Amino acid sequence: MKRRRLAIVLFNLGGPDRLESVRPFLVNLFTDPAILRVPPFVRPFLARRIARARLAPATENYKLLGGFSPLLGLTEQQARAIEAALPALDARCFIAMRYWHPFSLEAAQAVAAWDPDEVVLLPLYPQFSTTTTGSSLEAWRQASVQVGLVKPVTTVCCYPDDADYIAATAAILRTHLDTTRAALPDGQKLRVLFSAHGLPEVIVRHGDPYQEQIERTVAAVVRTLAQPGLDHVICYQSRATPQKWIGPSTDAEVERAAKDRVAVLVVPIAFVSEHTETLVELDVEYRHLAERLGVPGYFRVPTQNADAGFIGALAGLVRRALAEGPGMRCLAASGICPAAQRDCPHRRAGLGLAAA
Repeated sequence: MKRRRLAIVLFNLGGPDRLESVRPFLVNLFTDPAILRVPPFVRPFLARRIARARLAPATENYKLLGGFSPLLGLTEQQARAIEAALPALDARCFIAMRYWHPFSLEAAQAVAAWDPDEVVLLPLYPQFSTTTTGSSLEAWRQASVQVGLVKPVTTVCCYPDDADYIAATAAILRTHLDTTRAALPDGQKLRVLFSAHGLPEVIVRHGDPYQEQIERTVAAVVRTLAQPGLDHVICYQSRATPQKWIGPSTDAEVERAAKDRVAVLVVPIAFVSEHTETLVELDVEYRHLAERLGVPGYFRVPTQNADAGFIGALAGLVRRALAEGPGMRCLAASGICPAAQRDCPHRRAGLGLAAA
């Protein structure tokens, strides 16, 4: 029996492949209307201005990483692992990065050339935001139209509390909780900082479901850990514009930990691959802040990368999406977003879909 020929498109942010790419990467990022929400005639000028202001520090960050982002290589590892985890299918993963190569157009051309029977769109963003998954899906829509790709498409919009994703995330955290506690002196208190990428408050007020979904993820992970009295907090990092962003900020929580004399274990809860925001912002900048303020201990949980449990969760999402059939599929265990999250793709489309 012929196996189904399935193209799985993995969406992620992307990152510069050399130092000369940092500036155009930043321009692409801030030119995105989902990121910089200003009138179209202002956006190109403002994007170049912000990119110019951020170029020097961003370049220094990538120098610390050897002159390029590791994100593409790690995503390629995830892609090959997902393919291996779906032996019943003739599955091939294609990578569509949002702000640097391979862009959605390159991925769409490759998918069209391979000529699959059907396509699953799988964001490597567990929590939906208009600034990440929403932007990537729009870029893919335009690219697929441009190349004339007409295939049955199933889209996974989000999976913030999918049972297998939560189990894999909690397992990694549990291991590092044990090793961190063992490294601390007896009686030293420990606080877990679940650190997610931030968003401007105005985007959340408009109805973006990201913050609510981050809270779903953390609540599910803490339940799965089943450690009563676990001291933990959600915080947000990577502020990029002068607007007021959702909080508390990760650096503010590091400062609070210093005042409370508690060690911290940082969990990059919205990231599934290592990149500058984990390897530099968390591992270098916040570590230095913690040391300067006298935090009793600073530790960090790695992202999932190609962790077997996480890859199994992604493969499970693909199988569930295929079982649901073409269309936009919410694979969150707790169902679609509350009514206040007007930018949930299901609510935008006026669909009353239940969770799978």
